[in-house]
Amino acid sequence: MNSELMEKSLLGTMMEENYLVLDSGIQTAFFETQLHKNIYLTMKELANNGRPIDFITLLTTREPAELGGANYVSELRRFANPARFDEYLEMVITKWKKREMERILQQAQVEQWELNDVFKELEKLDTDYTSDDSLLLDEILVAQYERPFIEGPEMTGISTGLQPMDYLLNGFQDSEFIVIAARPSMGKTDTLNHLALTAGLNDHLPIVFSLEMSRKTMTDRLISTAGGYSRLKMRDPYKHFDNTQKNTWMTALEHLQSAKIRIDDRSGIKVSQIKATARRVIKAQPDKRPIIFVDYLQIIQPEERTNNQNQAIGQISADLKTMAKEFNCPVVVLSQLSRAVEQRQDKQPMMSDLRDSGNIEQDADVVCFLYRDDYYNQESELNNLLEITVAKHRNGPVGGCTVYYNKDNGRLASMS
Repeated sequence: MNSELMEKSLLGTMMEENYLVLDSGIQTAFFETQLHKNIYLTMKELANNGRPIDFITLLTTREPAELGGANYVSELRRFANPARFDEYLEMVITKWKKREMERILQQAQVEQWELNDVFKELEKLDTDYTSDDSLLLDEILVAQYERPFIEGPEMTGISTGLQPMDYLLNGFQDSEFIVIAARPSMGKTDTLNHLALTAGLNDHLPIVFSLEMSRKTMTDRLISTAGGYSRLKMRDPYKHFDNTQKNTWMTALEHLQSAKIRIDDRSGIKVSQIKATARRVIKAQPDKRPIIFVDYLQIIQPEERTNNQNQAIGQISADLKTMAKEFNCPVVVLSQLSRAVEQRQDKQPMMSDLRDSGNIEQDADVVCFLYRDDYYNQESELNNLLEITVAKHRNGPVGGCTVYYNKDNGRLASMS
């Protein structure tokens, strides 16, 4: 692919994913043509002023002729390819280095530079655009000096609202990729709603990506949980609610509203789209500690089409782990388990039951399984109980706990 097409792809992708203008480390000099330099400089001006970057804002910020005209700017969107952005950027940088090397050698020959001066200039091209200081541990180590002598917070992570689970995990930790896996009807979405509601009520920033359920359905479930209302009655509260429930309705809504949960219910989205949305929300709430939830892993779309499901899940899993590190926040993702569970006498989940589990098990910092005995055994004495097994914990102990689970309203609670 020639430079012009790669540069068009970079510019088109930045029109779709505006955060890349400032976050990708791209420089004006990397672009070969003055036209593309003009377009990027205009994008950067808009980004620095906190304005959106689109067809209209570009053409009204600078003379259209300097940007190649309206048709040229409009056409850039056709070349957008977020999945290949990093690859194309590396190729554009490589071509820029080659041009710079030729320029330096020509200038050195004309001006008769000393050999050492030539080498110094050439070495500058190998700079990785990352300050060495940012790689040092000094700042982190300074923050550690007083840890043994000053009482810190009881829990460093974001609370799950379930005391035995918090005891095992110390809450959900920043930069960790947490997988919660179960067969259908075990309570995965109710668990996610409980965790998001708990995080929001504790003044954190829960961002939920509901790829399967609509925002309306998720909201109804959250209202049911917040107010303790039966989901059957929630279908028609006017007809089925008693006076007591009607009197607590506004209180339940205010309780839920105070959690400030964000829900994106787009279907078929990719990790790059999840990142773009999460980045905007986090940037708008810099004083809040974010936590990202995704329901569920197997229906996230891969960045590139593939017939190999295992390969696709592996890439998605790796991208989610990278996102947790990039945003320095917990990323909690629901996952399906394979039908192999149903074919065993013992229905308790195990690591091999994770669909395409090799990559998920490898990438996840924490893997939790959910299990309800009363789902499989109607005569079970473990009614309304949910077993949570921490099967993998990269930075701590594994173990299990049992919590109350009200299937009627989706509430979870620790056992006293």
